[in-house]
Amino acid sequence: MRIGVPKEIKDEENRVGMTPAGVRELVAGGHEVLVEKGAGIGSGFPDDDYRKAGAQLVSVGETWDAGLIVKIKEPLEKEFRFLKDQIVFTYFHLAGVPKSLTEELLKKKTTAIAYETVEDEKGKLPLLAPMSAVAGNMAVIMGSYYLAKFNNGRGMQLGSVLGKSHGKVVVIGDGVVGHHAAHTAAAMGAHVVMFTRHPEKAAQLKREISDKIEVAHSAPETISSHLKDADLVVGGVLLHGAKAPWVVTREMVKAMQPGAVIVDVSIDQGGCIETSRPTSHSEPVFTEHGVIHYCVTNMPGAYPRTSTVALTSATLPYVKRLVERGLDAVKEDEGFLKGLNTCRGFLTYRPVAEALGMGQRYKDAREALS
Repeated sequence: MRIGVPKEIKDEENRVGMTPAGVRELVAGGHEVLVEKGAGIGSGFPDDDYRKAGAQLVSVGETWDAGLIVKIKEPLEKEFRFLKDQIVFTYFHLAGVPKSLTEELLKKKTTAIAYETVEDEKGKLPLLAPMSAVAGNMAVIMGSYYLAKFNNGRGMQLGSVLGKSHGKVVVIGDGVVGHHAAHTAAAMGAHVVMFTRHPEKAAQLKREISDKIEVAHSAPETISSHLKDADLVVGGVLLHGAKAPWVVTREMVKAMQPGAVIVDVSIDQGGCIETSRPTSHSEPVFTEHGVIHYCVTNMPGAYPRTSTVALTSATLPYVKRLVERGLDAVKEDEGFLKGLNTCRGFLTYRPVAEALGMGQRYKDAREALS
């Protein structure tokens, strides 16, 4: 099978879908890999590294002329013209991006396999986890930066100063994003309150993260009370493939301290905070009701080297199965099958169909493949 690895065109997106090491493994397996010229430069992988790994360095059009496309981010409007009856393996987040992408995928009968909905045998999200980890760490780093007074923040530094803790960080969600954000904030020395829908997990979360964090039940009234004196709020709510629910309302944001910061990592899936809206690395923040909002939709793109290496490690086994078995590899694995979002002109992942109000275009994934 021919595999195409295009250069990403999203704002300041320097990640690439495959490392040279990954390409080398695919070529060794007898497969043809087409890499767009310059695709890996932002991640520190020059064209010559791909050439030595056995890839063909080609133009953007030639890259997309492959049976399997391996990307990082969802195709943007400028890339719609390249879509066809092929497999595209990437982060799609169809419930949180413009509906026009889904319509184009259905029109072109593109097989869209979304990293973010592939599950393992435990129901976890192995292809989302690496980037969620990077984004969770980054949420606290960026939140701390925008709390600085020169960024119009509160001027509160998160961390320990001569043994005394400063700054309150509220983390909403106990998944991979929440774990990494809470761990980073606690390690800095800030006071951390972590919200979970499973308060019975409090002791476990403290063991895994830090015995100094406070764990609270994710109820509106409790969230609201803790937001009033929070310096940083990290939104890490995730429903597999579906639009994130608003767990922080506009009224809650209005009651926050002026100069406080919100980092909504859930923005890829529409955001879990009512006042959030997508931003970019070029224009990362906006202020609403006196609160700074950081809602960049491709946060890990800021650390492309780390992100590309981590993601390729997770995706390569799935790519190998696709090139060796085609869509049979998807049919044979229930967790891989859950990654199928569109196929042969149908939506095949129910939460996306429901989020987009396109239930009439839904078909069971196995039925669509048969």
